[in-house]
Amino acid sequence: MANPPRPRSPHWYGIPVRVVLVTFIGTLLCFAIGLLLGIVGTIMVAAMRHVHPDMRIAYRQIAIPVALVAGAIIFVLSLTMEIRHYRQAKTLSAIERMG
Repeated sequence: MANPPRPRSPHWYGIPVRVVLVTFIGTLLCFAIGLLLGIVGTIMVAAMRHVHPDMRIAYRQIAIPVALVAGAIIFVLSLTMEIRHYRQAKTLSAIERMG
């Protein structure tokens, strides 16, 4: 019977690529959701005050700060999880090589 193929050992240079990709996608998603909620809120407030809505508020004071805060949180959490996953995979790879 043939031996099953060995899985590749983990490489450290995959960590920054995945972290940047996850951070970018998460920040973009949070910006879009923040902008949607900002637009809805701006329209509701303008309708209550009987004035024209100023959409710059939705971008400048709601969506961008939400995206920046969420991006920072996503970056830290993603980096922590990827480092933890790399160390675990490295340890498991070493145990598998021994056995």
